[in-house]
Amino acid sequence: MFEPAGPVAADCAANAFELAVRTGLAQPQKIIPARYFYDEAGSQLFEAITQLPEYYPTRTETAILADHGAAIAAAIGPGRALVEFGSGSSAKTPLLLRPLHAAAYVPVDISGAYLNQSAAALGLQFPDLAILPVLADFTQAFALPAAVAALPRLGFFPGSTLGNLAPGAAIDLLRGFAQLLGPDSWLVIGTDLAPGPGKSVAVLEAAYDDAAGVTAAFNCNLLHRINRELGGTVRVAHFAHSAVWNADLGRIEMHLVARCDTDFTAAGQAFTMAAGETIHTENSYKWTLADTRLMAQASGWTPAHTWTDGAGCFAVQLWRHNCGAMQP
Repeated sequence: MFEPAGPVAADCAANAFELAVRTGLAQPQKIIPARYFYDEAGSQLFEAITQLPEYYPTRTETAILADHGAAIAAAIGPGRALVEFGSGSSAKTPLLLRPLHAAAYVPVDISGAYLNQSAAALGLQFPDLAILPVLADFTQAFALPAAVAALPRLGFFPGSTLGNLAPGAAIDLLRGFAQLLGPDSWLVIGTDLAPGPGKSVAVLEAAYDDAAGVTAAFNCNLLHRINRELGGTVRVAHFAHSAVWNADLGRIEMHLVARCDTDFTAAGQAFTMAAGETIHTENSYKWTLADTRLMAQASGWTPAHTWTDGAGCFAVQLWRHNCGAMQP
């Protein structure tokens, strides 16, 4: 049973994108938040990235969920509403839904067309499951469907999306998840781990700067989106993709670097950039397991269990809200 998300939230999302571009490009260090990568074209490009040989996070997390989905479901129990934050294609979701015996599935995403398309496809796999997509920016306050108000809840936040936020903002987001999901809720969360003995910086940087140039196209799609949606005049060929590891801050940074002096308009506003100036489009923080435990505890969650791959590249964790202390 699939109910598509409506158009009102789409208007709000479009207005938020315009505001983010206007304010972000007016700053000394120009910035556009990473959540605006994910219009329909960007979402499709990201799905292509997940299939690249260099991009280890998706296949590693998928393998962990495939191996341990039954254990996760056994710890949580049946009958919950599964709320997925930033659902994208929902490709990993069946790995939880099959063993979980969920009462409802609520995918939350910022790309309306892609959200409804993915939810409809999932409905074919689970025809008896209530699927209630919500078009929203999950970093902002939003409401869950009334149909799940009385159900216990499980949050699902895969894909290391938490790393797009600085530590303080990440804690705020996790605290917001706890408030939205309510007492005695659970959260399954994916985190990309910091470089270590089994994961070099070179492997990490290649995941964000692949040989085929798909990630570069994904980054540049932000400029195409400005032209499509905001009447922009950006000459996309004037920009190059850059992805580097910032060891001091523990994060991969993605930028769009001006190849030459360039000027353009967006939403009727004029901007000028000098050669070498950048638009900062993404941070992807990489955490240690100790970091994630501290963030959980600071935001109202108690770590219950952690699963990693053999090389220590990625972790899937199970946290519980409003419960007694449990050992990871």
